[in-house]
Amino acid sequence: MKKEEKIFKAETKELLNLMIHSIYTNKEIFLRELISNANDAIDKLKFKSLTDTDILKGDNKFKIEISVDKDNRTLTITDNGIGMTYEEVDDNIGTIAKSGSKLFKEQLEEAKKGDIDIIGQFGVGFYSGFIVADKITLETKSPYSENAVKWISSGDGNYEIEEISKKDRGTKITLHLKDGDEYNEFLEEWKIKDLVKRYSNYIRYEIYFGDEVINSTKPIWKKDKKELKDEDYNEFYKATFHDWNDPLLHINLKVQGNIEYNALLFIPKKLPFDYYTKNFKRGLQLYTKNVFIMEKCEDLIPEYFNFISGLVDCDSLSLNISREILQQNAELQVISKNLEKKIISELEKILKNDREKYIEFWKEFGRSIKAGVQDMFGMNKEKLQDLLIFVSSYDDKYTTLKEYVDRMGDNKEILYVPAESIDAVKSLPKMEKLKEQGREVLILTDKIDEFTLMAMRDYSGKEFKSINSSDFKFSDDKEKEEEVKKIADENKELIEKAKEFLKDKVSEVELSNNIGNSASSLLAKGGLSLEMEKTLSEMTNNNDAPKAEKILAINPEHVLFNRLKSSVNTDDFNKLIDVLYNQALLLEGFNVENPTEFIKNLNSLIG
Repeated sequence: MKKEEKIFKAETKELLNLMIHSIYTNKEIFLRELISNANDAIDKLKFKSLTDTDILKGDNKFKIEISVDKDNRTLTITDNGIGMTYEEVDDNIGTIAKSGSKLFKEQLEEAKKGDIDIIGQFGVGFYSGFIVADKITLETKSPYSENAVKWISSGDGNYEIEEISKKDRGTKITLHLKDGDEYNEFLEEWKIKDLVKRYSNYIRYEIYFGDEVINSTKPIWKKDKKELKDEDYNEFYKATFHDWNDPLLHINLKVQGNIEYNALLFIPKKLPFDYYTKNFKRGLQLYTKNVFIMEKCEDLIPEYFNFISGLVDCDSLSLNISREILQQNAELQVISKNLEKKIISELEKILKNDREKYIEFWKEFGRSIKAGVQDMFGMNKEKLQDLLIFVSSYDDKYTTLKEYVDRMGDNKEILYVPAESIDAVKSLPKMEKLKEQGREVLILTDKIDEFTLMAMRDYSGKEFKSINSSDFKFSDDKEKEEEVKKIADENKELIEKAKEFLKDKVSEVELSNNIGNSASSLLAKGGLSLEMEKTLSEMTNNNDAPKAEKILAINPEHVLFNRLKSSVNTDDFNKLIDVLYNQALLLEGFNVENPTEFIKNLNSLIG
């Protein structure tokens, strides 16, 4: 029998070191690579058996076996696949980056045979064993060879190869593990099971540890949908993504075409506990040919859907040589766009057919959708706008923007009011007047709502208008406007004195008939609203936050205006202005700047 000691054909010791120490960043993946190779070996045998019926010789129960020997510090992976001849071992194992799998894959594609799917693309997976082993022994027998082959190397650039006697077809790889605590765990049953579960659970052939099958063989996402019940999806979700609750929704997607893939997505019932922390990582699990590649692939899903859990299994991904990361993301971009469309479509269906379920979803994840609308100055507006819902004064229930527009008749603007709560809004003077007019108002109780509408600017050609904006009008009554203007001209001195007293607290003081039945109101002029000012102040937690340009609007039809007119040249004037200003602050949810002075002035006026 032949026995030789050789140097690796095409590569040097330095290149082998590079393969072992630089290409792979995660020690654990060695087992994934060796199991994938075993899977390929069995697939090759099945392919050959289609034309060579005697090749199996009665051994047609295909399996992969893993065993450990703690005393000798060895881990062994065995398969009953195609095996290799002496020449094949020397050619494929002795030459780095030359793969029999790659060649076979090309042959397979030409033959167009089904139910066989080669995982391996590179001849380097085998060498991942040297990450944890200081010596590897390979024993293999091909059905086309009388003798078996034994290959041994310590990963130092040299290897021994010899013919041996071996009865059974297939390959046995024995890893002699390195010394050190960090390698001891690979001799533990729990660790082997954990690695198989994580990386190779859905390999098509059974994986044995002792007498126990430790993998599932067929993933749920490749089963016929008709076979699956909600309970199957729920159990898979809870086990895989570590949630106590059933998911709110699952999406099972199989796409065929230029890029073929399976996707299984879940919308949870509740926000992940770490959702708003720096520890939260978004993305979907990534598989190729049922083999786990990546835990969180961010490229698969847009940021505003980062609450979605799930996975994608695509056979055509271009992986780098270690299969740990992607070489390019063209395929991922296509998949991501398709998933995005599908998610939006499913959410729209729920919104239409099950409003209560959608509201449940919205209360948990609506902020992410709104953030998506805001992103890049409304770039995603067209995609996401019909998913938005807001509480409406129409019936105190959630409404879509489309439903609002369908009800608004001849009105030209979509009205909204930012507020701390729905109850706080109802008693606002402006809201009472708008209710009398039969006009609908969106009630924005989330601090980011207004930012969302501002990013959108309009919906279906209808502009958004805050009822707290300085240019908001109850009607286009020109006659009434002229009347108020005339009163303002007659009381020019009053307005100037009020502005002088308030100084830089407001930019203007004006008379207005667009503030309802209140004596005064605080309005915002320009792009920054009153509510935005409060939100930005909370976010920055300092006095340097941008300020809204404020206008103190005084109602000329209110009884206090008459009192104000009669007190222009008295000590009560400044007290009245202070009260009117501070009550306007309170109505808009701001704190009174000087509570003591405010109470003192108020008591003086009513005393």
